[in-house]
Amino acid sequence: MLNNPVIPADFDLLMHDMRHRWGWFLALGIILVVLGTFALFVIPAATVATVMILGWIMIISGIVEAVHAFQVHRWGGFFMHMIGAILGVLVGLLIVTHPVAGALAWTLLFAAFFTVSGLFRLIAAARLKFSNWGWAVFDGAVTLALGIILMVGFPWSGLWFLGLALGITMILRGWSYVMIAFALRALPGSRQIPVDVKRAA
Repeated sequence: MLNNPVIPADFDLLMHDMRHRWGWFLALGIILVVLGTFALFVIPAATVATVMILGWIMIISGIVEAVHAFQVHRWGGFFMHMIGAILGVLVGLLIVTHPVAGALAWTLLFAAFFTVSGLFRLIAAARLKFSNWGWAVFDGAVTLALGIILMVGFPWSGLWFLGLALGITMILRGWSYVMIAFALRALPGSRQIPVDVKRAA
């Protein structure tokens, strides 16, 4: 029997290998934090940039879906694939060529989603009252409030919401990478793998 069967033999080797790359995690984290902070200072420009990225993603995904449709053209769902691909490319082009209108449309979609999902979470938590259901109520209330704020502040909310969300997301993601880098750096230089684990591997 192994003394510690929970940790696989490759885990120590993986951690030892990642420890030497902690600087890359730190650099990536710092870059994301700086870019996120910059986005918060130029929120309208960040909003337009976010919309442009979403538009190009829709265009590329539409092209990929069209290529896939031609590869399986004998399949019965060919026309459905092509319709989805054409719509994706057309909507993506509209968003790229009219980024402000695209930002307003995306903000309306997010506002509707936050309002409906927040209201649903509130009702579900109040009716079910499961363990620690207060946190679900808090989550639903915050989500509902955000949706209402976006709707009440529309159309001006369309100029700041996506940029603000992008900046906050990049800062949080970057900070998490910085913390991962410090955690990897704190690992010991090498860990001795037990003999039993080596034999089992």
